[in-house]
Amino acid sequence: MFARRGPSALAALLLLCCYTTHAAAADLADKLRDDSELSQSTAKSFKRLMPVRFYSLLEQNPVANSTLSLRSCTIFVPTNEAFQRHKGPTHVLYHITTAAFSKDQLEKTVSSDMDGNPPLYITKSRNGDIYVNNARIIPSLSVELTNREGKRQVMHIIDEVLEPLTSLPTAKTEINNLDALQFIQKADQLTVGDNKLRTYRSQMALMKKESLYMAPGAHTFLLPVDEGFKITTRSSLVDGKVIDGHVIPNTVIFTAASQHDEPKTSAAFEDQLKVTVSFFKQKDGKMYVKSNTIVGDAKHPEGVVLSEIVKANIPVKNGVIHLIRRPLMIIDTTVTQFLQFMNDNGENGALRKFLEVIMDAGGAVLDGINNLSEVTILAPSNEAWNTSSIDNIIRDRQRMSDILNMHIIKERLNVEKIRQKNANMIAQVPTVNNRTFLYFNINGEGADAKITVEGGGVNATVLQADVAQTNGYVHIIDHVLGVPHTTVLGKLETDPMMKATYEMGHFSNFNDQLNNTQRRYTFFVPRDKGWQKTELDYPSAHKKLFMRDFAYHSKYILERHLVIADHVFTMKDLAQMSLTTDNVVLPTFRDSLKMKVTEEAGHLHDEYASHEWTGYVITWNFKKINVYRPDVECTNGIIHVIDYPLLQEKDVVVSGGSYLPESSICIMLANLIMITVAKFLN
Repeated sequence: MFARRGPSALAALLLLCCYTTHAAAADLADKLRDDSELSQSTAKSFKRLMPVRFYSLLEQNPVANSTLSLRSCTIFVPTNEAFQRHKGPTHVLYHITTAAFSKDQLEKTVSSDMDGNPPLYITKSRNGDIYVNNARIIPSLSVELTNREGKRQVMHIIDEVLEPLTSLPTAKTEINNLDALQFIQKADQLTVGDNKLRTYRSQMALMKKESLYMAPGAHTFLLPVDEGFKITTRSSLVDGKVIDGHVIPNTVIFTAASQHDEPKTSAAFEDQLKVTVSFFKQKDGKMYVKSNTIVGDAKHPEGVVLSEIVKANIPVKNGVIHLIRRPLMIIDTTVTQFLQFMNDNGENGALRKFLEVIMDAGGAVLDGINNLSEVTILAPSNEAWNTSSIDNIIRDRQRMSDILNMHIIKERLNVEKIRQKNANMIAQVPTVNNRTFLYFNINGEGADAKITVEGGGVNATVLQADVAQTNGYVHIIDHVLGVPHTTVLGKLETDPMMKATYEMGHFSNFNDQLNNTQRRYTFFVPRDKGWQKTELDYPSAHKKLFMRDFAYHSKYILERHLVIADHVFTMKDLAQMSLTTDNVVLPTFRDSLKMKVTEEAGHLHDEYASHEWTGYVITWNFKKINVYRPDVECTNGIIHVIDYPLLQEKDVVVSGGSYLPESSICIMLANLIMITVAKFLN
């Protein structure tokens, strides 16, 4: 029947085969679950995918109809959803190649049936997904059949409409299958929106780099648009090496298939200069590319440069082009200038909200940054500000100013320097906010390294490190420091400095109470290094404190560190209270905690620290204990990280392999006496 009705009927047959394949799956689902609602849901889902619109275009194209009737072919068919998202014309022949390829047979490039036969690029992601240019093949919907001429034909359903490079309607001649050099030279005649490439084009010609862009093969080209050269001196910094840094040779990267934050070697990678390029995506959907000059020279400083992709995935004869907002590798702005460019349409929109908050707080913070000759900023991403806890304090200018200053460090601090500081301890760095320190931790090496920073009770992960400026660095983080968003338990569980205390509290069931938001806790938490010191002082007792068989005793010791009241006690509060009494008495779970808190000038938090500052010292039972991190805020309390637990030798009795606190021994003695007296009376 279909043989008599010609190519339109054949297209219908393709559609029917696809639909039948899915319908069988739906019937099987009905039999397994006997759930009519699920079946309807499945049918609706597939209807949304059904490529009906594409077939109407296919039937109207005589070349496509001829191919379907007479030749082997592969058709990449966009879903209806893809058409709903797509703007502009659809080029049917760009979706057809005149050879039949199953998913496993697809090569790195296949020629389309469009005029000039521009290539389609096939890439595979780590999870096995296959992409045609920027469109993902939906694996369960592929169909293979034979037409009336006995020719093998394959259809793949894809989730995007394929967009070839085309010329503007006003262009004098039709342009087909250009390479990257021809694209740069003819950009004014192509459908690239309002983006112009005149500045970069002139620098490329001046540096005689045409051969780089006409090289055969499959490469990724990053082209900065004219908007990125608003700083008039910037174009003069685009030398031959910078142009090399905008090309990823022998690798085609479309954004949907890109591995985020996976560095690729650029053409500027040699003995004296090493530059990598990688892609990443913000939660708001914006795509960015970044260069990382790992090894620099006098003209090309080390560091990361970010640039937003303003038009992505433009296929050319020898690869793919992405238009970017500013040139890579060039570090020619101060930290202040970098922040001032942050707006929706600016070159660094990823930190737009950070600048808005700075300006809403009065602008003094920005003035302070501008006055620093060397500076590092921990800049929260736009998404980091979208929490209710921040909404409650953002109108308090003084509080917000203190929080913002917590994100500013008066030195140039890149990842390598953080790693050096972290060699013997968790790196501790003072901020512009008086008495506030940041605590860095690095896990892993190279591209897999995870950097975290804690400030004011908040742990944040560094999303993008080492964004270099002329006078310092910007690190983009995922939370606003100083605005707590977790309970005491949440903080204890996630902080790398409190692992030992969390472990002890976990197996002794001490931690269970710390999620209670109806209470206000002041918790003196010994840092891991403090517990390590007790291992040297009381080795047998230390061992038992971390054994489940002695959980009762571990819990008893921890309860001594936990103050429960209707309000929290900051270190400043405790120091002030200590001025009028020899011992401040604080209520704990079982009893009370007596201590005195003083401030000591020149107090060093750690033997490896490079700075001296005024710090807090607790005197407890005639023992002085340094406060390593005061006033770590949580949603239901406050944590003071101390250098040593509230533990002394007479607390620990080890006899015959047992360990008991002093109070437990007294109870046992009393019970023994009562039993003896009872026997005597009988």
